[in-house]
Amino acid sequence: MSHFNDPNLPRNTARRRFLGVAAAAGARFASVAAIVMAASSASAAGLHLGWRNGGGPGNSGGNGNSGGGGSSGTQCFLRGTSILTDCGEKYVEDLRIGDRVALPDGDTRAIKWVGRQVFKKSGAHWHDSVVPIRVARHALDEHTPHSDLYLSPGHALFLNGVLIRVKDLVNGTTIAPIAPHDDMTIEYYAVLLATHEVILAQGAAAETFHPSDSNRENFSNFAEYERLYAGEAREEMTSYATVLGEEGGWQHLKALLFLGASPLVPMFDPFEDACDKIDARAKELFLR
Repeated sequence: MSHFNDPNLPRNTARRRFLGVAAAAGARFASVAAIVMAASSASAAGLHLGWRNGGGPGNSGGNGNSGGGGSSGTQCFLRGTSILTDCGEKYVEDLRIGDRVALPDGDTRAIKWVGRQVFKKSGAHWHDSVVPIRVARHALDEHTPHSDLYLSPGHALFLNGVLIRVKDLVNGTTIAPIAPHDDMTIEYYAVLLATHEVILAQGAAAETFHPSDSNRENFSNFAEYERLYAGEAREEMTSYATVLGEEGGWQHLKALLFLGASPLVPMFDPFEDACDKIDARAKELFLR
């Protein structure tokens, strides 16, 4: 992926810190009654835990149009990403229906469909929602990922037992958006299984495609899906894990409460902890 330009970005931890401080402060100082009332009000407004615009857990919608916004909510791997299968690693663009991808526990699942999206620059700048985010080699720990991993902004990694979108992990150094040259295209692939799972991409645990009512239609080969599964009932797919991130302080706090944190004592925030570990790891890498 050396043809991508490294942006000269400032570190991006301040906005993450705000969320962690706000959630912790709310947990320490808000009463149980106030939190329950807030959660009830949000639920009544349709803001269910883990759901985003676009109709499903872990999705923030999008239209997938060339050059425009729309990919940030779809879970896509950039062309050239290695996915672990029962036959070893394969590039995501070489995966086919029926291939069996490996799960972190050693089990395998058959691929139901592979969606494809292609974006071209149509304005003065690439749209933020489609620019791939690079998770640099060994950004997560001493071994993970085993080489640079490129994901769509809305694609989530499985860290600390929760799903965290890669756009919420950006620190400007080891995890950062990398825009292609103006004359290039961005080619994304989504791996759909019968259930929402976590698979190994460049050795990192990343979610599979989580379909909603309309996001299958974002793909250029959607007609293939319609032909293969025309009579299939489109039922809601259960999320592999709770989604945490920067979508909103109260939603994040509700997710933490759902995970078992007490509203009366300082809580363990899997999102903030993951960010802290990634930042510490970045310092280790840059001090070498």
